[in-house]
Amino acid sequence: MADAIVTLKKGEGRTLKAGGMWVYDNEIASMEGDFENGDIISVQDFDGYFMGYGFINTNSKITVRLMSRRKEHPVNHELLETRIRNAWNYRKEVTDTGCCRLIFGEADFLPGIVIDKFSDVLVVESLALGIDRLKMEILEILKEVLAEDGINVRGIYERSDSKVRTQEGMERIKDFIGEPFDTKIEIQENGVRYFVDVQDGQKTGFFLDQKYNRTAIGRLCKGKDVLDCFTHTGSFALNAGKAGAASVLGVDASELGVAQAEENARLNHLEDTVHFQCADVFDLLPSLEASGKQFDVVILDPPAFTKSRNSIKNAVKGYREINLRGIRLVKNGGYLATCSCSHFMDPQLFAKTIKEAASSTHRRLRQVEFRTQACDHPILWAADESYYLKFYIFQVCDEL
Repeated sequence: MADAIVTLKKGEGRTLKAGGMWVYDNEIASMEGDFENGDIISVQDFDGYFMGYGFINTNSKITVRLMSRRKEHPVNHELLETRIRNAWNYRKEVTDTGCCRLIFGEADFLPGIVIDKFSDVLVVESLALGIDRLKMEILEILKEVLAEDGINVRGIYERSDSKVRTQEGMERIKDFIGEPFDTKIEIQENGVRYFVDVQDGQKTGFFLDQKYNRTAIGRLCKGKDVLDCFTHTGSFALNAGKAGAASVLGVDASELGVAQAEENARLNHLEDTVHFQCADVFDLLPSLEASGKQFDVVILDPPAFTKSRNSIKNAVKGYREINLRGIRLVKNGGYLATCSCSHFMDPQLFAKTIKEAASSTHRRLRQVEFRTQACDHPILWAADESYYLKFYIFQVCDEL
């Protein structure tokens, strides 16, 4: 740990003082002492009051990410083990751990790192220089903690290929950590079986955050005609099929995603009910509308249309358009499930956008429920960057 000290400007650090974990470059008054980017340093308020230990990177606008708030708890092996044990014990209490997110960055007080568990395989995504230096130690501790519960990790794959790493001054990595293994993993979630491609699938290979939202949709699908847009590898579509849907059409622009979805349908013996089409959803929905086609249930699970505040306006247009088209395709009395996984599309703005889309169609929405990300992706209220998924289910009614 470096002896360097970062001092905040007077009146700055409000988020940090409220329980957040980030210090931005424009909040810093001075940096004293020698350090290298990635080192653990001390943070103090303008008056010298100790704020915590964190790792520094002057290449990033998030210059310091806090790891510990107490002077008597330096960042060492003991602290890392405590964080990891707490994270694992929490998952054991709240969710099915066969496949789940084990470490969720700031929300588990390990900023900048994500680790997912798919059966006996771990997938790690490291997004910050300081945590990258601790990555191997974190993984070794995690393997030891899991082994205590009889879980032997067969392999680890790194998916640190996000563009964010270039902003941190790091190269993007996509490779095995340790011995190579078959990266096509079979998992089971909500009674549905999937093949997960941890090497070439999106993100870490599978979107675990929608686990219980898929269950909620299943309850509405028995005997129904279902459209699942942006289906990825078919998760919502397969849950609908498993729940007894009469027919399901899943749509995605990725040929690889559709091929994987079709394979997953066969794995669950649903290929006669659940079908997939490779198409651009923005092109397909107007075509379906023009043909007079409607569905009992329409699911909209698009990728994040914005990953920064600068592109919010275009994102709003995209969400408004997709929801307008989706609403028009729902039969009177049918259901619309719609979501946003963009942190920057805040709940109020997303709700406003859906309302505007409904108004343009002259149809009414009755909210069935509002949900968010699965509990293995906990939301740390003081660190709002951990809250990103907004998920609505509405009944769509004609105006009479």
